[in-house]
Amino acid sequence: MSLVADAGALAQAAVFNAVGQPVGCEPDRWSGAAWPPSLVLQGRFCRLEALDAARHGRDLFICLHADASRANWTYLNQDPFASLDAWQSWLASAIQAQRTCYYALIDVDSGMAQGMAAYMNAQPEDGCVEIGGVHFSPAMRRSRLSTEAMYLMLKQVFELNYRRCEWRCDAHNASSARAALRLGFTFECLWRQRRVSKGRNRDAACFSMLDHEWPARRLALERWLHPINFDAAGRQRCDLAHFMARQG
Repeated sequence: MSLVADAGALAQAAVFNAVGQPVGCEPDRWSGAAWPPSLVLQGRFCRLEALDAARHGRDLFICLHADASRANWTYLNQDPFASLDAWQSWLASAIQAQRTCYYALIDVDSGMAQGMAAYMNAQPEDGCVEIGGVHFSPAMRRSRLSTEAMYLMLKQVFELNYRRCEWRCDAHNASSARAALRLGFTFECLWRQRRVSKGRNRDAACFSMLDHEWPARRLALERWLHPINFDAAGRQRCDLAHFMARQG
């Protein structure tokens, strides 16, 4: 996958200070963002609930370890867990991390947790937050449920007055990079040798979506998710790229 970022095209408008230096403009009528509340985010196919290790842990342990190849763990910081107790212990510690808000992603039809995702590195004072810790079960991948989950998280980000939402992934994780671009994020940069994970070098691919971009992205996502876009078997009539292109 070829990802190219044009720094000149991405740079925001500048003004000049008293000594003639270009500096960033003041945020337009921005008064700060709010911390993500522990609210249920309800959609047609997916419901997001504040992640609880005791309540959601067993469902997540089963579905996230269902793929015998363990390929879904390759790009995560964690390896598969040997036991439910070890998994729930890790979940409990992850939930307590600073500037982090984890959700369980619930399949409305079955009532079962089928994945997890989080707001990370939340900085309300700067209006910046990251969507990360995304881990879908095999049943969630490439589904309306997964797209709606990300739509609900993005919608809340910008309703809470954030100016910027980030998406980062291992640069070798092509499926995560494709997901970011599909959802309307813009590729910004590659952080080379950002971390060592599982004994391997990890370059980080970084994407963002800004507040003024969200209205068009929201409309495209809502049109894709609308029931009229799916046939009786649940197959999409038009892909999300079609609606993104229409919104410009």
